[in-house]
Amino acid sequence: MKQFCLLLLLIAFFSCKQKVELTKAETQNITESVYASGRIKSRGQYEVFATVSGIVAQMRVKEGDQVRKGDVLFTLVNEAPQLSQENAAITARYQSVQANLDKLNEAQANIDLARTKLQNDSLLLARQRNLWASEIGSRNELEQRELAAKNSRLAYQTALLRYKQLQQQLTFSEQQSKKSLQISSTVSGDYTVRAKQDGKVYNVTKEAGEAVNPQTPVAVIGSGNDFILELQVDEYDVAKIALGQKVLVTMDSYKGQVFEATVTKIDPYLNERSRSATIEAAFTKGPPNLFPNLTAEANVLLRVKEGALTIPRSYLVDETYVLLQNGEKKKITTGVKDYQRVEVLSGLNKDDVIQKPHD
Repeated sequence: MKQFCLLLLLIAFFSCKQKVELTKAETQNITESVYASGRIKSRGQYEVFATVSGIVAQMRVKEGDQVRKGDVLFTLVNEAPQLSQENAAITARYQSVQANLDKLNEAQANIDLARTKLQNDSLLLARQRNLWASEIGSRNELEQRELAAKNSRLAYQTALLRYKQLQQQLTFSEQQSKKSLQISSTVSGDYTVRAKQDGKVYNVTKEAGEAVNPQTPVAVIGSGNDFILELQVDEYDVAKIALGQKVLVTMDSYKGQVFEATVTKIDPYLNERSRSATIEAAFTKGPPNLFPNLTAEANVLLRVKEGALTIPRSYLVDETYVLLQNGEKKKITTGVKDYQRVEVLSGLNKDDVIQKPHD
């Protein structure tokens, strides 16, 4: 019984081994293309981030809304910056010239007082000199009047200098306070987030009362009726891509349909992790309805060869050989290739029968 089973297995084995798939070269059109995969994006699509941390005070938009550039999307609240702004405003008001009139008036009064004293001491000195010329009074009295007049002049000059310094100080303080208020107001402005461009709100991730920070996107905005393809191309193929090349696109959302696009942008930077480059394509014949982040597969057409002699790629051996029907290995020269067939430039004709190599 065991010998019988073994015999059956041997017969089955040799039967499978002797089964050979044969074919001939065929003349047909062949297109060389590069495979790419990616997603649909709204033109100008971007994620909205807050520039500061805070709590959403009011969400002004919802998904599906149309917005214009500069429209308020949402506002944040944070007590510390608000208090800082209020403090800056108070300081700015206090440091204004009007709020410091008392200091200036006091300095002016000191000038007036010093001027009056200087005038009095100057008159007394002149009188004492006249008396001295008439040989009336002592030398000591004259010197006392001269010293008093000198001190009065110095006090007057000092009062003038202090007034000028106070004016400069108050002007500087006022400018500094206004600048602090301006900075504080700018920071406060960061708590109001606006749209950078006209478009449609596709996604909103936060609600009023929720916390946000500069690292977390709050919304997604893009064009409402203009969509592009963002595709990834392997580094092996990216050098073959050129602007203006035709792209054939398929999507799971539109089974069995093929759409057309054109390469419009090739990023000059290769992703180190995925070893792929990003290209963009614009639809020339697109589907009626599109949504951001729909997945897509595409073939970028490099060239089309009409009436080419072709064989299935699976019949190639080491990329440059084929097996004839008699098992002979023959070298051929290949040309345009797609994912199923390859052009034969030389080494094979229509009458040659070739066999598929075993895996």
